[in-house]
Amino acid sequence: MIPDDLDRLVDKLDLESKVRLLTGATVWRTPAEPAIGLEPMVTSDGPAGVRGEGWDERRTSLSLPSATALAATWDESLAQSMGELLAVEARRKGVHVVLAPTLNLHRSPLAGRHFECYSEDPLLTGRIGAAMIRGVQSRGVAATAKHYVANDSETDRLTLDARVDERTLREVYLAPFEAAVQAGVWVVMSAYNGVNGVTMSENELLAEPLKGEWGFDGVVVSDWGAVRSAVASARAAQDLVMPGPDGPWGEALVAAVRAGEVPEAAIDDKVRRLLRLAARVGALPAFPAPSTEDLTAPSTTDPSTRNPIALATTDPSTGNLTAPSTLNPSAGGPTTDSAGERPDRAFLRRTVAASTVLLRNEGGLLPLDPARLTRVAVIGPNAARPRIQGGGSAGVYPESLVTPLAGLRTALNGHAEVHHATGVALGGLPAPLDVANARNPRTGEPGLLVRLLDAAGAEIHAEHRLTGRLPEPEGPIHRAAAVEVRALVLPDRAGPWDVAAAGWGRLELTVDGRVVIDETVPRHTDDPATVHLAPPYRMERVTLEAGRQVEIVVRRELVPGGGRACVLAAAPAPADPAAELAAAVELAGSCEVAVVVVGTTEQAESEGVDRQTLALPEGQDELVRAVAAANPATVVVVNSGGPVAMPWRKEAAAVLVSWFPGEEGGNGLADVLLGRAEPGGRLPTTWADRALAPTVPEQGVLEYAEGPHIGYRGWLREQDSPAYWFGHGLGYTTWAYEGLWAPERVAPGRPVRVRVTLRNTGRRAGREVVQVYLARPQDHERPVRWLAGFAAVTAGPGEQVEAVVEVPARAFQHWAGAWRTAEGEVSVLAGRSAADLPLETVITVSYS
Repeated sequence: MIPDDLDRLVDKLDLESKVRLLTGATVWRTPAEPAIGLEPMVTSDGPAGVRGEGWDERRTSLSLPSATALAATWDESLAQSMGELLAVEARRKGVHVVLAPTLNLHRSPLAGRHFECYSEDPLLTGRIGAAMIRGVQSRGVAATAKHYVANDSETDRLTLDARVDERTLREVYLAPFEAAVQAGVWVVMSAYNGVNGVTMSENELLAEPLKGEWGFDGVVVSDWGAVRSAVASARAAQDLVMPGPDGPWGEALVAAVRAGEVPEAAIDDKVRRLLRLAARVGALPAFPAPSTEDLTAPSTTDPSTRNPIALATTDPSTGNLTAPSTLNPSAGGPTTDSAGERPDRAFLRRTVAASTVLLRNEGGLLPLDPARLTRVAVIGPNAARPRIQGGGSAGVYPESLVTPLAGLRTALNGHAEVHHATGVALGGLPAPLDVANARNPRTGEPGLLVRLLDAAGAEIHAEHRLTGRLPEPEGPIHRAAAVEVRALVLPDRAGPWDVAAAGWGRLELTVDGRVVIDETVPRHTDDPATVHLAPPYRMERVTLEAGRQVEIVVRRELVPGGGRACVLAAAPAPADPAAELAAAVELAGSCEVAVVVVGTTEQAESEGVDRQTLALPEGQDELVRAVAAANPATVVVVNSGGPVAMPWRKEAAAVLVSWFPGEEGGNGLADVLLGRAEPGGRLPTTWADRALAPTVPEQGVLEYAEGPHIGYRGWLREQDSPAYWFGHGLGYTTWAYEGLWAPERVAPGRPVRVRVTLRNTGRRAGREVVQVYLARPQDHERPVRWLAGFAAVTAGPGEQVEAVVEVPARAFQHWAGAWRTAEGEVSVLAGRSAADLPLETVITVSYS
């Protein structure tokens, strides 16, 4: 749509109508305006899948690998395909705007939302994020670059003031957002926090460099609830307030414009941007969006690994994208390929393998040979109940999931027996009831009965649900005074059981009519992730009889500002820890190989809270050590979104990182363990036993005192070394780096092409990620070295191959009020991690 067209539509609206468009109509929708043919636009959280509007486990989504997993592939083609898959899921759910990718950096491994961000390096984050954006938007769905900017920790995230010097902002934290704008992103989300004294929804950084220098022509949407003023935020380059319909703009902004406090031209610019977005995503039918053929850039994805999303077509009558049935269960159900596997899930399975990082493989234990196995021990709390995604607003409800235990059992069927032992209990809280262990007392169906009650306790709505974790019970919530959840439970064992409930306000839990919890839970936070998704639990231990059915009921009061989330959970009390550990050790000793799956809990890695320690919770370190002592053929799989301390790492024969792998995690892991696929991942962040940067502000201020020296850049200045460096990752073959070529001289402002020759010295084909770093030892303000480019190569046994790495001009530049390039010698280093760089040459930067 050309500017004159936009202006013509804006001119049709009066001030009240224009201002109304700039605040959400609901939590997830923007307003419609029939007078100009504007339809609502639907937004949805997106990094781990597309949930759609609201939280309802009956409306499932594809659960994708975490952002850290995607970055671990170091594969832009794969990231673009993942973006296309997100877009197809978005269209299936009627979503126009996906709230992803998250481009904040891994400033500290203690950051609780680490899993939702890509990496600690601005270049890697920018390249993977830009590829994701291209993929999403190639299908007519808007991507959202978030959270702009310096939103790199969770403690006091609504109010903290990040103090960052200008050079560090430009070179590190703004760089991925600049890459997103260069990729053509349509939406940018302003963060909750402040930067250098000004909250981001009012910050000048929204104007410069975002809209001015970079030329961003899209919409700046607020994080949900982040706009706190009428005049200051409207005078800034903030465009859209979410959620709605309430907010600080509305009538107050109309009055401010009429009083001359906010120029009406600023309002017009915001509306114009909103209409441009609507045209792009098909919500302004008078100006149909380009066809997907026009939107799609040529893809370099290997067709053997590409998800067949390109089969999606545009409906000529609506301009909307329609996914084929292979990717759209609502279009007649998902189809399968000749092997009986759905293409979308096959793609996710391949991505799991491509993202899995092999940290250690002593004696070549991996890959395992199924023909040589008769008994395999699969041990650990995350083996049968893995974490496939992080906690918080990005969560989705998967249609189904494959656990590590199930994946190995399927893969080894007919080859070996697979036995399981938990080894240690995690969490301290019982899991929410679900269809596997509860029945609706009204219908007898697997699941639970949820009721809304009025002030007199009369039922005004009832529905059948599939889980006891209910962020948003449905029904006429505005008329309700309480939410009640009922379930029939048939204990499979006698003895102590833990029953628990969660919610704000008065909370009452009964077991067969006996009150076991009656407490008023005051709301202690304004963080929406906690208020609406993670209310505090209250738990009691009761004694139940095996085979004697009980009815468990929780009723929570609905209080102003307390949301409607409630939880009903029950499970047998954890077994004796010593007995659990002994059983795991005994099992490990009786098998040829032991696979131990350990990981974090939702209390450790979740939106709204930072970690206090990098240690694995609740006895898992002891479990690994005991199993490794009992069986020298021990493989440890770390199921986490970010780094954990691994004090046992040299005691286990093999160590893998599987991240939060999404619903196909178990199958992808089995493919790697059995050698059907190579562990293709390389660390997108440094793994160490301690953090270099704090996440807790002091008196509301979080000083980025380390400057640009985050992650591997910081560790290069330390006396000791981390456990595993940024970029590290082993495959199932070996490589020799044989040669490095770069031009001897380059003019400032020019990109450079670097060539690296290497040879596969192993016995099987493999893929290697060749990394190029720059260093200027004479410039003490720069990091010791920094990532400047990377490229992946594949080769068969004994083959030599050349990697061509494009190094952009920006890699040679620094910020000093403008981008400047210093003349002189620059070292160019090439290798396989930030610390394993066997090749080096020198380029002279000179104007002559």
